[in-house]
Amino acid sequence: MTDASIPHRLDRTRADLSEFLRLRRERLRPTDLGLPAGGRRRTPGLRREEVAALAGVGLAWYTWFEQGRNISVSATFLENLARVLKLDPAERRHLYLLAHQRPPAEPGRTVCTVPPQVRRLMDDLPARPAYILNLRWDVVVWNAAADHVFGFSAQAPGRRNLLWMLFVAPAMRQVFVDWQAQAPAMLSTFRRDFASAAGVPDIAELVDELEGVSPDFKAWWREHDVHGTCLGVRKLHIEPLGEVAFEHATLSVDESRHLRLVVYAPAPDEPRAEDFARWVQGRTTPMDCSLTTLTDNVN
Repeated sequence: MTDASIPHRLDRTRADLSEFLRLRRERLRPTDLGLPAGGRRRTPGLRREEVAALAGVGLAWYTWFEQGRNISVSATFLENLARVLKLDPAERRHLYLLAHQRPPAEPGRTVCTVPPQVRRLMDDLPARPAYILNLRWDVVVWNAAADHVFGFSAQAPGRRNLLWMLFVAPAMRQVFVDWQAQAPAMLSTFRRDFASAAGVPDIAELVDELEGVSPDFKAWWREHDVHGTCLGVRKLHIEPLGEVAFEHATLSVDESRHLRLVVYAPAPDEPRAEDFARWVQGRTTPMDCSLTTLTDNVN
């Protein structure tokens, strides 16, 4: 993009912002916001002065903003405006992108529901261990291959949490080759999610509980190391096969709900890849998502 094209792009963005705000204002009725209906109006919806008053700004300033003039706005104002205009999450994000040129901070939430099509996708990977984590790192759902490798269904519903299993369940320690290096690296990745979940009590409770039962967790957690998303090659101990090298990746399933899909695939040069595929498909285990102790906070 050339410098000369930037003003034209900004002009289009401001025009889109102006039209978006006008249409969202006009779709509301005064009674939707507890205002008196009043008499007949020349235009449908709320008046600018009503939106300005409810959003806590002056009429002239709001008029300039709705007209798409080049003025700076705060996140607090945009949150107030989204509330007044009754924007849904997608509309709120659109408002931020038009006004701030960047998305808003998404509130941290712990959810445990997954769209059916994502479950079907995981089932279509019979030789690829795959599971979905929420912001708390609860293992929300998994396929049969992941259950063969990690034993999620053997855990009590309230303990199907990757961190808990990693630091408390002896069987999980045996799965990860070089656990002393892998565990702190994974924990440092979790710290990023912990920061995103400020104010979510069940995540803080998980950290407090782990500090009380795992000296390793407590020591590494207090080092405050932070890494990006874990990618690359990881060796797992598969009981009948020995060490098997896997490539692993984390993919976003639903960014607004902080759901991520983790997939393992034998490395291209792994000599036991075919043996693993035969082993992992040798028996079937139904997928389970009975996190009975979690609360689904989806509205």
